[in-house]
Amino acid sequence: MSADVLIENVAIAPVVGPEIARGHILVRDGRIAALGPGPGPEAPGAERVDGTGCLATPGLVNTHHHLYQWASQGVAQDATLFEWLTALYQVWAAMDAEVVKGAATAGLGWLALSGCTTSTDHHYIFPKGRGDLFAAEIEAARDLGIRFHPCRGSMDRGVSQGGLPPDEVVEGLDEILAATADAIDAYHDPSPGSMLRVAVAPCSPFSVSAELMTEAAALARAKGVRLHTHLSETLDEEEHCLAQMGCTPVDYMEKLGWLGPDVWVAHAVHLHDGDIRRFAATGTGTAHCPSSNGRLGAGIARVSEMLRDGAIVGLGVDGSASSELTPLAGEMRQALLFQRARYGPDALSARQALEIATLGGARCLGREEEIGSLEPGKLADLVLWRVDGFAAAVDDPVCALVFGGALPVARVLVGGRTVVRDGELRTVPQDAAARAGAEAHRRLTRLAAERGHTVRPNAGA
Repeated sequence: MSADVLIENVAIAPVVGPEIARGHILVRDGRIAALGPGPGPEAPGAERVDGTGCLATPGLVNTHHHLYQWASQGVAQDATLFEWLTALYQVWAAMDAEVVKGAATAGLGWLALSGCTTSTDHHYIFPKGRGDLFAAEIEAARDLGIRFHPCRGSMDRGVSQGGLPPDEVVEGLDEILAATADAIDAYHDPSPGSMLRVAVAPCSPFSVSAELMTEAAALARAKGVRLHTHLSETLDEEEHCLAQMGCTPVDYMEKLGWLGPDVWVAHAVHLHDGDIRRFAATGTGTAHCPSSNGRLGAGIARVSEMLRDGAIVGLGVDGSASSELTPLAGEMRQALLFQRARYGPDALSARQALEIATLGGARCLGREEEIGSLEPGKLADLVLWRVDGFAAAVDDPVCALVFGGALPVARVLVGGRTVVRDGELRTVPQDAAARAGAEAHRRLTRLAAERGHTVRPNAGA
């Protein structure tokens, strides 16, 4: 059980409701008990936090990630998505549970340090005989104390079946469905305030059969969990779908029953006008990953148009190997700048970017009633950002946060529990978390070399 906390003298951007220039937040039993302007109520026994010089926001929600990729950053630096995947699939085939645990520890720690309180992960490569990779990342999340939505991914279309990945990293249909069902039964917690929920997540149209997509959707809906996949990330993907499926990626998803309020997709860079309208009408969410899309030259998602039409948009950093060392807070700035570069200076405001990173992400995960905004009764997932010091030259603290990219973090609470204080992890030793990531990289490099695959910075470019 978390201790009660009373934060006072703090600026508050609740996302829902009016902003407060100087107010208080009372956290009791892991939830927000009170919030408002001026001094807080009497709270005997509560830890008192002076929020002077800080801005309180909801915790950021990361809606798309690949934690194992922390161990393979800096590779194929000048490659397109398909070139980058081709260069890395054989490297990833060497990973084991030890690599995943170290990479997840570092990756989730890095996210927490940038204000993230809830993160997904899309793990879709399960080499045989390499340990329980899914359990390894769940253990890392539990150690760190971050709210976690791991997605049991899968691929069943290797090169021999017209897919992109090598045959050695794909699984059989029955094997995938059984393992996915087992993961849900073992780990998914649907209870209020849950720290761990599982989603079903076949990788992408170019690595997964239509039968797997259909069966995975049926499994997820029978189990009452959400669905996730990559979609419309590059023009190459659209050409692939047109050539092999005879339709666009979104048309294909619709045929397979993959549009709906229990679905969110990653990227959605190359949507047609009708696709955006279908996303809005069906409640299908999108994880917008601007840095990764820029790094791979994939393009700029039509986020401003999606929001205008009422589609759900969250924010994601994507895997570390295509978005090296990207802080989630920095993606708010990237999203804002990318939209303005495409549509003009009024395309996306600082407050819209903050909402995408918080409440938009909560909506993607079906948790908008619990997280994503600061309101009494909601879970106490919140961040105190330092807006004094250099940032004090900006009168609008939300502008300072979003336009500035990543302000220092004074406190991160998850369910009222302190995960970060004064810019340092408090649930696990920060140096150990960083070291775990570096050791995971060295181990993966060695394991890949033993299989005859050298990790080269510009391989595949």
